[in-house]
Amino acid sequence: MTNEKNTLRIALGTDHAGYTHKEAINLFLLEKGYQTKDFGTFSEESVDYPAYVRPAAEAVAEGLCDLGIVLGGSGNGEAMAANKVKGVRCALCWSVETAKLAKQHNDANVLSLGQRQISQELALKIVDAWLNESFEGGRHLRRIRMLDSSD
Repeated sequence: MTNEKNTLRIALGTDHAGYTHKEAINLFLLEKGYQTKDFGTFSEESVDYPAYVRPAAEAVAEGLCDLGIVLGGSGNGEAMAANKVKGVRCALCWSVETAKLAKQHNDANVLSLGQRQISQELALKIVDAWLNESFEGGRHLRRIRMLDSSD
């Protein structure tokens, strides 16, 4: 993925409860050579997550960004909000293994993380693992098509 990183665009969206991890992830991605589009929020002041997560998910669905990462306190609401957008397959991950499987088996194009659930160090490992995996296709493709047709 070395040459692809320069063109891979990643949307970021969070509420106040995921702000700190989002900032660290953004820096991590930029240092790795990815392009990012930050949809906010831009502080720890309390905000409503759909206002920031939905635009990030829409950017992925519309092809403005290739992948997305959304964050919040638990990541649950953010995953729900992202998955309301047709064409988005957002996976809430809490370990490197769940992130790998989200990409390998579910072709997750958006990753959701909970800042209050995992350390920043683990969040960066999860992001890195997810970005470096690929969809296996095969038997999983049929299931992805079923998901996409139900939108």
